[in-house]
Amino acid sequence: MSLSAKEIARMIDLSCVRADSSLDEIREMAETAKRYGCICVFALPAHTPLLIDLVADRDDILVGGTVGFPDGGATTAGKVAEAIELREMGCNELDMVINIPWLKAGAFDRVAADISAVVDAADGLPVKVIMECHHLTDGELVKGCQIAADCGVRFVKTGTGWAETGATLANTALMKKTVGDRCQVKAAGGVRDLATLLEMVELGVTRFGIGVRTAVSILNELEAGVPSEGNRGAY
Repeated sequence: MSLSAKEIARMIDLSCVRADSSLDEIREMAETAKRYGCICVFALPAHTPLLIDLVADRDDILVGGTVGFPDGGATTAGKVAEAIELREMGCNELDMVINIPWLKAGAFDRVAADISAVVDAADGLPVKVIMECHHLTDGELVKGCQIAADCGVRFVKTGTGWAETGATLANTALMKKTVGDRCQVKAAGGVRDLATLLEMVELGVTRFGIGVRTAVSILNELEAGVPSEGNRGAY
């Protein structure tokens, strides 16, 4: 597979969603997204209006909203209200955290109802459901992905970036095998180098959630392999 830096950038969601992500870092993220043409940018809900303003001049950059961050333990009504607010705010996509305790307890109907309610509240916006793989067994991950796909989500996603581990080759492969073509897979948390990203692309991952500095490192490495704009590099 041969991919240019521009093509990879269109698979990268930049994120500043840590509790200590500063407003200056959010501004830096917006500028980085503009420089490289990254597909989407994320901040926590209170800072999303600022982010929307920062990229308002670029129709090619989407703004994502975070629902139920970082633990997924909000009530369904709370998640729905957050999804509606973010949609009305101007977000183009929503990334929601699955209710991990319900999934682990086998309360699958409640998990499905939680996800479906957010999908309905999104009113057509793409919804990505975050599994937070660090806390799940393989069986729980498979079941969570099956439920999410049945609810009509656009993506299943490995993690928030808040847990100790996130995306691995093993869990992204398992997620892709589980959902097939019913939805896409987003890898986030732990994608820190170009080699890993490219291996995950080969496994079928189509989106990546990456912090600004790591994304810059990866994209600079790709650009170094691209002789000129529009030409294909070695990746």
